[in-house]
Amino acid sequence: MNESRQRELICATAKSLFDRGLTHGSTGNISTRCEDGWLLTPTGSNLGSLDPARLSKLEWSGKLISGDPPSKENFLHLCMYQQRERSGAVIHLHSTYSVAVSVLADVNPDDVLPPITAYYVMRIGTLPLIPYFAPGDMKLADAVREKASRHHAVLLANHGPVVAGSDLAAASDAIEELEATARLHLLLQGHETRPLTPSQCAELRKRYPVA
Repeated sequence: MNESRQRELICATAKSLFDRGLTHGSTGNISTRCEDGWLLTPTGSNLGSLDPARLSKLEWSGKLISGDPPSKENFLHLCMYQQRERSGAVIHLHSTYSVAVSVLADVNPDDVLPPITAYYVMRIGTLPLIPYFAPGDMKLADAVREKASRHHAVLLANHGPVVAGSDLAAASDAIEELEATARLHLLLQGHETRPLTPSQCAELRKRYPVA
């Protein structure tokens, strides 16, 4: 796919996420690999009104090649790409239900959400919780990097999800599935539930390996 088309897809995906309330204000950022670097949404930008020509283009060192200054959370994307060479896109959102789950006191930090549906298991698998770090703290990069080699999706405590995918469509599908599952999890609080069994999850992962 040529770079011009990638830019258009980033903006279209961003607007769709914004219009459906999965991000708000100037939160969230999206990136994709391109032939000679990677594209990222600019710092302070609103995902509902991006300009394809102004997207940040960066070298793999993080140096800006062209466009507006990149999101200050660019290191989250770099960590994913460095650990997951087959990933072609990364999305980070401050989506409401995922953030809500990230502040619950009694979640399992190794796997935050239960396997409520087959599609969650197929698109996310397991979801580790990254401890809270203040914005800009590079210890967050180290924590994400440590998990990214084994997980294509992580949840940042008191912050939001970061999801990598083989391409932008896969990353978008996965982060939307995560948000829908977080919402279901919160709706089911106080109710007896019947999540998928370990053997059912294992069979799904065997048949549908995640990104």
